[in-house]
Amino acid sequence: MTTEFPVDVRGTKVPTKMWLWEHEIEPQAMQQVRAMAEHPYFDMLRVMPDAHFGKGAVVGSVIGSTSAICPSAVGVDIGCGVNAVKTNLKRDDVDDILHRLRLAFEKAVPVGFNAHDEAVNTRSLLSPGFAAGAQALLNDFKNLHMTQAQALEGKAGRQLGTLGGGNHFIELCEDQEGFIWITLHSGSRNIGKELAEYHI
Repeated sequence: MTTEFPVDVRGTKVPTKMWLWEHEIEPQAMQQVRAMAEHPYFDMLRVMPDAHFGKGAVVGSVIGSTSAICPSAVGVDIGCGVNAVKTNLKRDDVDDILHRLRLAFEKAVPVGFNAHDEAVNTRSLLSPGFAAGAQALLNDFKNLHMTQAQALEGKAGRQLGTLGGGNHFIELCEDQEGFIWITLHSGSRNIGKELAEYHI
């Protein structure tokens, strides 16, 4: 199967590719893409399907540079993630239970400013492998050279497995073969903002 993406953005100083069509992105965000593609220290630019207007740089862009790090271009979304998992379910398997599935997601996954009551390593509902990986991630907080790193570690433990707000989502999608996928775009929460502001 061939894909239409990525598409090349014409007339830019550095190679710029997008995983959406120009008419699908806000005009202000497209202006930011073109401005970023003129930056003298950028080598390439990639624009993801969820791209939207940001503060100075397009949210949902990836900048390749061998000569500079631009914390303000990384922005406060640092640590956001997108994942898609194919299930063995088909549309007919979920049509009658969509409402119950939504309620189950809402019960299990805090949204917006909400977080879990306990840190991830104390929650019994997690698989041992996930809990071990989460603890290894939290152990890396000692490497942050920030005065607020210890406070952020506790917050991060309670926020692992949460969604965040804004443009973050959990959704069920159907592929061309009729299989259901669970797609997730999760947020970095306030931790990304704290890291960005510290380094900026």
